[in-house]
Amino acid sequence: MSTVTKIKEAIDRLAPQEYCELMSVRHPFEDDDGDRQMKADATAGKFAAMNERAEREYAAVKGGWSRVAALRVQ
Repeated sequence: MSTVTKIKEAIDRLAPQEYCELMSVRHPFEDDDGDRQMKADATAGKFAAMNERAEREYAAVKGGWSRVAALRVQ
């Protein structure tokens, strides 16, 4: 079995997280303007309200879908 074949088979056995790590090392890319803006907005807390709402909705789902419907009315 060739080295290339062994490498391909090893890659096929990687867990999803490990595969992503490998791809990020092998094929890095730099942030574009949108990525930089998104990171700056996140650091400035501009997504806090959206995150809080998502957390409330997630908690409501754990308690039943009727609670999610009540959140939508707010």
